Amino acid sequence: MTTLKEIAALAGVSRGTVDRVLNNRGSVNPETEKRIREIVHALNYQPNKAALALAAQKKKITLGVLLFGENNGNKYFDDVVEGVEYQREKLEGYGCTILINRTSFDIKAQLDAINDFIDLGIRGLVISPYNAPEISSKINELYDMGIPTITTNTDISDSKRIAYVGSNYYQCGRTAGGLMGLITNGTAKVGIITGSPLVLCHTERINGFLDTIHSQYPKMESLEIIANQDDEFQSYKATSELLAKYPEMNALYFTAAGVYGGCRAVLDHHKEHKLKIISFDAVETTKQMLRDGVISATICQQPFQQGSRPVKLLFDYLSTGVYPADPLQYTEASIKIRENI
Repeated sequence: MTTLKEIAALAGVSRGTVDRVLNNRGSVNPETEKRIREIVHALNYQPNKAALALAAQKKKITLGVLLFGENNGNKYFDDVVEGVEYQREKLEGYGCTILINRTSFDIKAQLDAINDFIDLGIRGLVISPYNAPEISSKINELYDMGIPTITTNTDISDSKRIAYVGSNYYQCGRTAGGLMGLITNGTAKVGIITGSPLVLCHTERINGFLDTIHSQYPKMESLEIIANQDDEFQSYKATSELLAKYPEMNALYFTAAGVYGGCRAVLDHHKEHKLKIISFDAVETTKQMLRDGVISATICQQPFQQGSRPVKLLFDYLSTGVYPADPLQYTEASIKIRENI
């Protein structure tokens, strides 16, 4: 087993310097810190579990978890919270406190929630970020303050977050495009209902879908993209508008929440047998629409893991100073149809 003494010898520093780097305490020359972290990663250093528990209890680590879905009925994040709560119970004995907040798709709401967490003394942040420069800058500011961030469910551009946990959403979009091609025999006029153009996983699911149908299915056409802000009522309205505007439409692609509201519009327009529908996730209302034959297929992305894993990774980093082994921690995507839901 690798020891601090061996790491110090390889880095040409004292054990105290290694300890300060691993526990994020005190000022260490950036080049020295980089060299130590590279050695730690190369040797796959794992601290003594008993010592880790003792150190964590002394630190009294508080983590903030900021997710979407405050008032808009996005049940998906309820399952993410279950994963967070699972880790909360496991980490209580290590002196770890976890604070949870949920907001709408709003830059100010997220910034206010982050600032509230800072006032409460968080040592690290797990966030489903709004993909805006203001949020990226805030994550960078936190990093410079010694407060690391891990993104979950959706990532963010140009930030110093130390890892992302969630699906490969571009690949999920390609999967949706391939599925749509299969179930429509490559001929379809598709309406797209998305959550928000400022949530990266939503836009990349669209990009993957469009890239696939344009390259593989020349007889498939994207009619229009409408955002519903993950809201069931807005989704009902948006879907109704598409149905009225494009009577030739024979397929729908939901990239985010609002699936139930959209499907209700389909049912109210008596189009359930004329449309092929692909969605994401398996909240109970989506599963029921799948069982009823309204939805053709849904792509699932392990919400429990998206809550549990980033909290554990962040706690381990704050306890040991060891970065997550991979900055991109993709969760497995699975396809559900009526026969296997």
